Amino acid sequence: MKTALKLALFAFGAFALSATAAAADKNDPTGTWAVKAKLGKRDVESKLVLEHKDGKVTGTMSAAKGGDVKIEDGTFKDGTLKFSVTREVKDNKIVTKYEAKIDGDTMKGTVSLDFNGKEVKGDIEGTREKKKD
Repeated sequence: MKTALKLALFAFGAFALSATAAAADKNDPTGTWAVKAKLGKRDVESKLVLEHKDGKVTGTMSAAKGGDVKIEDGTFKDGTLKFSVTREVKDNKIVTKYEAKIDGDTMKGTVSLDFNGKEVKGDIEGTREKKKD
């Protein structure tokens, strides 16, 4: 009886551990994302390519104008992705900060930037592109 109970507890523990690992993988931000940021009346679409390793996130963000830019200060903790992007526009550096909650293949969060001394805030949404087999 004790052996059966130990075996059942072991099986339950192994199942719980694998379910936790599967949930963590599901929310891993690694991949290519189609994102849309809404800043005031403007919708800005871009592509985000991310790689997550050991809590750090690296990658690039591209937009219709401006090409690819490396993300900076990328982190992923407790399902929340944070990073910033610095772009140069007419000799001005503009730092844009992103924070989004990852839920499977979707992300939702906020974006903020300082534009001419005024903070502009908006929303960001994204969908992970399906891997091509």
